Formats: sequence, structure tokens, C-alpha cells
Amino acid sequence: MQYGLIGWPLGHSISPQLHRRLARINYELHPLPETEWDAFMAAKDFAAVNVTIPYKQRALPYCTRLTPAAQRCGGVNLLQKETDGSLTGDNTDFAGLLFLLRQNGWELAGQTVVILGSGGTGHTAKAVAEEMRASEIATVSRTGALNYENLAERFGKRAFYLINTTPVGMMPQSGAAPLDLRQFPHCKGVADVIYNPLRTRLCLQAAELGIPACNGLLMLTAQAAAAEYAFGAAVPGEETVLQVYRELLTERRNLVFIGMPGSGKTTIGRLTAQRMGREFLDCDEEYLLEYGISPEEELLTHGELYFREREEAMIRKIAPRTGCVIAAGGGSILREENRAALRENGLLCWLQRPLELLPTEGRPLSIDLPELYRQREPLYRSAADFAIENDKLPKAAAEAAVQKFYWL
Repeated sequence: MQYGLIGWPLGHSISPQLHRRLARINYELHPLPETEWDAFMAAKDFAAVNVTIPYKQRALPYCTRLTPAAQRCGGVNLLQKETDGSLTGDNTDFAGLLFLLRQNGWELAGQTVVILGSGGTGHTAKAVAEEMRASEIATVSRTGALNYENLAERFGKRAFYLINTTPVGMMPQSGAAPLDLRQFPHCKGVADVIYNPLRTRLCLQAAELGIPACNGLLMLTAQAAAAEYAFGAAVPGEETVLQVYRELLTERRNLVFIGMPGSGKTTIGRLTAQRMGREFLDCDEEYLLEYGISPEEELLTHGELYFREREEAMIRKIAPRTGCVIAAGGGSILREENRAALRENGLLCWLQRPLELLPTEGRPLSIDLPELYRQREPLYRSAADFAIENDKLPKAAAEAAVQKFYWL
């Protein structure tokens, strides 16, 4: 391996795609179990490698030289082999996080910053907060003086910016959040270094509470750009970084259709997927494939509660997919867990259609459409990222959904 990434595990890494787009280099993933760490570092069979969890601090003793950024952060995410075989350690996470916060308008001079996590990325976040002249920086750990048990007591009434550097909320355990933001009503902003899923539960809750929030995809892109010098390429400029970030964000996002039964989610979803060149997933069809029975038959045979339990389990399997168009079941938004799971990687499009145009035949729950709509309308409205009217030709609605998706 000449250039690449070492860490364990690496199953969800998109670094090869990033470096191909930023600098067109051949960049490999090298999953490195801890039992193989010593042998790998002794061989030094690479020209330059990025380093991720759990090796950012463990790599330090192997470095003959450290860049100023690596010294400030107390860890490295980039090892470059010099002509004499020695290693220089750098930390481009510093540049990446700094870029993320500045692009999102964070002005930390004189402000308080709370950092979740005391590992390598936590040290980087502290160095970035110092660079941005924060007046107070507090690090939260599981067993430290400031921990998750006493954080609300000490900061619940204070204004601060929050940076999450822990893996809590990352795929495949994306249903968790490191804390409940309702305990911190004066929080001024949230930055989560996680990029998979695109919207962690922490970021979703921040948005619901009106707190500005950003995820780690832009940080990942910017740190990759800052590392290109070690891979024999020119360091891309700001506009290239932002362009690659937007491309990746758009490609990885799902477009999820929600709406009343019979509103056209399957028809419009299929047309939209064809228009975008994406895989189409219909939740009703996926339910049939998963359980061998259609949703309509399940409702009639076993009742709604049983159906909703199985539907939730099925959505948990679908939601982590990326770059898809998904037609959700009409009642899937009834459960908060479904709404959150679909929003993690998806933009939700509420497909609206006049009640008098909605079919009811073969739909066990559509007997009283006005009452059904009264119950569900607030949930559709709160879950949706945008809405599209489906009262004309299906192709027109599909085109409108595509345009809105790419605009957001």
C-alpha cells in the first residue's frame, strides 16, 4: 500500500471516494486489527497513511517529528514516511474541524465550549477551540470530574457551544445520542464529528429545538484535502472542498416520500428514482419481501399494533441505506423512531394530494379519510423537509421533487 487509511473498523469509510475526487489519487482502505498494529508499524510498508480510531494517539511514539498541529492536538491522523525511513506525524483533523466550524458561522472568541469525549478527536476539538479564542473549554468524559451524570447540573443553565467527538450515534448504533439537549436550553450550537448517518440523533434533536447543528462530513472532506500534500498532490482550495462536500452529501442522501395512503408515493417515487438514476425502495414491497405477507393482509390478519412493530423493524433495516429513493408507508410516521430513522440519511418529501382524490379500496385504515388526515397531518408536517403537491400529472410531481431535493 502506498497511500491509504489504517484503523479498526473501517467498514463505513468513504475516504477513497474523497481522495479520488479531491486529488485523483489511488487511496486504499487497510483495516488493521489491534493484534497486527505492531507488525504494521515495524514494517512501515507505505508512503503515507491516514490514521483513525483507535490509533491516533498510539501512533505518536513512532514519529520522529510532529507538525505543530499534531503537537497541539496530542495525536496524529497522518503519517508520512521520509526518505530516511523515519515518520512525520501530522493532524489534519485540526484543519478539518476548524473549517467546519468557520463555515457554519461559529465565533468562539469569549465563548464557552463543551466537548464530549476525551480521546484523540476530543484533544483536537480543544485545540481548535483554543485557536478560535474560546474563553472556557470543558471536556466531558465518562469517569472524569465533569461527566455525563453531573453535566446538566453544572451546565444546564449556561450558554455554550457543544462539540461531540464520541462515536455515540454513529452507524451501526445510530439510534443513540450522547445526551438530551432538552436539559440544556441555552445551548448555542452543536457540531457532531460523526458523518454516518448524515443527521445523528443529536443533530436531529438540535434542529427540533431550534439549535443550529452541523455534522462531520464537511470536516472529513476538509481534513482529507489538507492531507493531500503527503500523497504527492496539490492541496485543493476552499471552493473545491465545498464542491466535493456538496456532491457527496447529495449522493449519499436518500429522498423519502411520506404522505397519506394513496397519495402517489410509489408512483412518484418510482418516477423520481428513474429520473435520478437511483435505486427505488417501496416499503410496502419491502414488507412483503421481509415477512411474506402484504401490509394490507397483515393488518387484516393480525391488527395494526402487530403490523407497526414489524414495520418499525423493517424500517430500521432500510434507513441506513444511502443514495436511494424510498416510498414510506402512509402510517410509518406514526412512530417517532420511524421518523428519526428515515431522517438520519434522508430528506423527507411530504406528498400532498386532495382527500377526494385518494383511493380507499383495499386500504383497511382509509375508511374515514378526513379523520385519518386530521390525526396524521401534524406528523407529516413536522417530519417533512419539504412538501410537493401531487394534483396534476405524476411526472410533474416527480420533477418538482427532484428539483427541490437538489436545491436543498
